[in-house]
Amino acid sequence: MQKLLVICGPTATGKTSLGIYLAKEFNGEIISADSRQVYKAMDIGTGKEWPPARKASGSEGKKGVVIHGYDLVSPKEEFSVSKYLRFAREAINKIAKKGKLPILVGGTGLYIKGVVDGIPTAIVPQNKKLRKNLETKTPTELFETLSQIDSFKAGSMNTSDRKNPRRLMRAIEVATWMIDNANRHLRESRKSYDTLFIGLTAPFDYLEDLINKRVEARIGNGFSEEVAKLISLGVEWSDQSMMSLGYRQWRDFVEGAVDREMAIAEWKKEERKYSRRQVTWFKKDKRINWFDIKSPGYQKKVEKMIKKWYSRNYVS
Repeated sequence: MQKLLVICGPTATGKTSLGIYLAKEFNGEIISADSRQVYKAMDIGTGKEWPPARKASGSEGKKGVVIHGYDLVSPKEEFSVSKYLRFAREAINKIAKKGKLPILVGGTGLYIKGVVDGIPTAIVPQNKKLRKNLETKTPTELFETLSQIDSFKAGSMNTSDRKNPRRLMRAIEVATWMIDNANRHLRESRKSYDTLFIGLTAPFDYLEDLINKRVEARIGNGFSEEVAKLISLGVEWSDQSMMSLGYRQWRDFVEGAVDREMAIAEWKKEERKYSRRQVTWFKKDKRINWFDIKSPGYQKKVEKMIKKWYSRNYVS
């Protein structure tokens, strides 16, 4: 069974730095699980470990460790969970074929869950023809249509969902696709890995300070210039990429709605809120082995756990 090491946790806990250290120790390569780092020309604001070589197959930085998952698409393009899952699984296979350990590193919980556990609906493409036929229907009519196709899904929806046309149309879309592609879907949506989860955490006051300092460092490293360059390249504020933390807060400053200090304060606040959401997400997963980054020598404890896990052999 293919081994997969996962390093997860809230923002600013040093996940990538630990991943680089472990990649050297265990002959591994990193796969970024960060929904913001997939965009080209967005290096500073997304916290890429180093300016990568511009190739989707993996970037080898100055530290001699390959990181996959940087620069996958133009910032003008949209990027979905399904696209990430296809990329990540291909990357895992390529790394494994080289006899190396795939190390999934990041804080985007949905990406990690999708790779490890599968997200059945994530691989279902949009059906524009079906949506066009459904867009004139009322929520009641949409719910009735869903009930005829997938009564279980319809029964599981709460009152809010039943009144939401967008969610109802997506549910119908998924149910219709599942009927047509059931067997192939079941094969593709789940991949089995022997996975070890390492989670990094810290007291929130300490983490808050790290977040604040990191935002300030990114601004000092040329974030404002990076945003200006993106705009000059034709990237628009309405593009999915520019909805990322930092970039969307900077818009008000660029357009003169707030001053620089207020934009920075808002960015820090939103990063802290994002961190809390990440903690809430990851704490639900009881497979994660948590390590406090304030604890002296925690890296060696992590390394010891990985050695024990990595030495175990399984018959696939």
